[in-house]
Amino acid sequence: MKKYYLTILFLSIIQGLMAQNETSVLRSSGKIYVVIGVILIIFFLVVLYLVRLDRKITKLEQTES
Repeated sequence: MKKYYLTILFLSIIQGLMAQNETSVLRSSGKIYVVIGVILIIFFLVVLYLVRLDRKITKLEQTES
């Protein structure tokens, strides 16, 4: 059982180091702003979709009662 925990621990450490390296590469080339922009656009579109869906459901609930 300890082998599994050590393996998971080492893999998570290695993954963390690789993620930091990728982030620094994106930051140094200026592409990190593009990535953040795309994530923000997707987030706002999902929020907009959920708000519109909530309004439609509320309208349907009001018409049925």
